[in-house]
Amino acid sequence: MIKKWSSFFVALLYALATTFTTAFAAQQYPNLTDLGLQSKSAVLVEPQTGTILYEQNSHEKLPPASVTKVMTLLLIYEAEAEGKFNWDDMVTVSEHAASMGGSQVFLEPQEQQTARDMTKCIAIASANDAAVSMAEFVAGSEESFVEKMNLKAKELGMEDTHFVNACGLDADGHVTSAYDIALMSKELITKHPEVFEFTKTWQDSIVHKTRKGESEFGLTNTNKLLKWYPDYATGLKTGSTGKALYCLSGTAEKDGLQLIGVVMAAPDFKVRFQEVIKLFEYGFSQYEIKSGMTQGEVVGELPVYKGTEDTVEVVVKEQISMLGQKGENAEIETQKEILPSLKAPFEEGTKVGEMVYYINGAEAGRCDLITAKEVKKATVEKMLHRLFQKWCL
Repeated sequence: MIKKWSSFFVALLYALATTFTTAFAAQQYPNLTDLGLQSKSAVLVEPQTGTILYEQNSHEKLPPASVTKVMTLLLIYEAEAEGKFNWDDMVTVSEHAASMGGSQVFLEPQEQQTARDMTKCIAIASANDAAVSMAEFVAGSEESFVEKMNLKAKELGMEDTHFVNACGLDADGHVTSAYDIALMSKELITKHPEVFEFTKTWQDSIVHKTRKGESEFGLTNTNKLLKWYPDYATGLKTGSTGKALYCLSGTAEKDGLQLIGVVMAAPDFKVRFQEVIKLFEYGFSQYEIKSGMTQGEVVGELPVYKGTEDTVEVVVKEQISMLGQKGENAEIETQKEILPSLKAPFEEGTKVGEMVYYINGAEAGRCDLITAKEVKKATVEKMLHRLFQKWCL
């Protein structure tokens, strides 16, 4: 039976559809095994739905080392997308940025690199000097940039996180969790997938231009997943310090299924890669992507009030992907939540409802239902003619 939506109900449905939640995961996909990880904390997440597939002490607050730079990269990509700078803009290295130490590309004070090359150094070589240079470039100072990092963390629901710097060097109070790392990694790769251009790159280079002249400097990716898991790895960010031990937020994709695997405080640099691969293998063996109706597929007709047409076809706005367990034979069930009618005029693509998908009785996803074409408001003459035709029947 078709039921009418109130504006409040529509807003509520939208909020439910866009909220990162793990309740569905806990009910539908409980952990099937203990993976026996040596890392102190870990989590495996499917980024399109935000479903947690595996976790181990995922909310424990720990120092993240250079995995911090996931947030740094996120804010850089957001600023560029908002038109605050262009990738070919020149970034000048400050004394402060050049003094970072740790993982670096040995930028000198007053040296200039393009914003693109600076970002490449962060994503590939985990360069602390480039990270702080870009923080100062985007926000005016590292301190102001760190404020933005913490504001973004709050916006994303990263309740276990407090940032103190933009590069991840050990500092009192600089902490996050595997769960929160997955949240910011999800935001980065789903909103700015162009980051994969760098995170998939094994080797590249920049050219230093200083008072001493020009010299090429090679960049090698710190993420060994690209070599150890070459068929499926797509990134993302490593981190290691004496306090943090060995951390990794890794991303991979197989048969349309994307995964984010995070480990923190692994005992050595090899274990972090081995255990993220173990997370990936578990995820790819247990889960798969199921597809919804195709874009433009007709799902019904909607009565039109005061329009040049009596009805309009309702179609699926876009095909969505849903997470399901492998070997699951249950059919995907659907339910239309749709307006009872629509008043003209309206444009093609006007939202009139949602298609809700269920797997084993639990909601697995939803997509917008829209009008297939524009319908204009009927003229008085058209309305009178229509009434006359009804009277004559």
